[in-house]
Amino acid sequence: MKVSLREITADNFKVCVNLKVAERQKTFVAPNVMSIAQSKVSPTYLPFAVYAGEEMVGFVMYGLDTDDNRYYLSRLMIDEKHQGKGYGRAATLEVIERLKNLDDCREIFLSFVPGNNEAEKLYLDVGFEKLGETNEGGEIVMRLRF
Repeated sequence: MKVSLREITADNFKVCVNLKVAERQKTFVAPNVMSIAQSKVSPTYLPFAVYAGEEMVGFVMYGLDTDDNRYYLSRLMIDEKHQGKGYGRAATLEVIERLKNLDDCREIFLSFVPGNNEAEKLYLDVGFEKLGETNEGGEIVMRLRF
């Protein structure tokens, strides 16, 4: 499964902000429009549309948190119509590869809402480990070391 990560532009913005997770997942991930807005006030975070061929199937955001000098996979969502096809895994692996190629990145952090079993399984499957801690929002923290 191959995906590409593409810049959010005026041409694809509406499609991106209209992507939706399944109803039961709405408490697990911020809306894409909120993530894009966050990237404007925290420019070390990079938002991308996830494409399978020429079709947008999801959204991802990653970057450097300047408060703790750690790299994070901070958002991952796949539209409800495209879940279960391997796009989330492919997007996660693409982010890992991009961050691995940075000279100052030796590990990636992420967090997920307790009960988001699909996310937990995905992250464990690609090599993240639980740290036995939660962040200030009560999310479970994971790390992948290279």
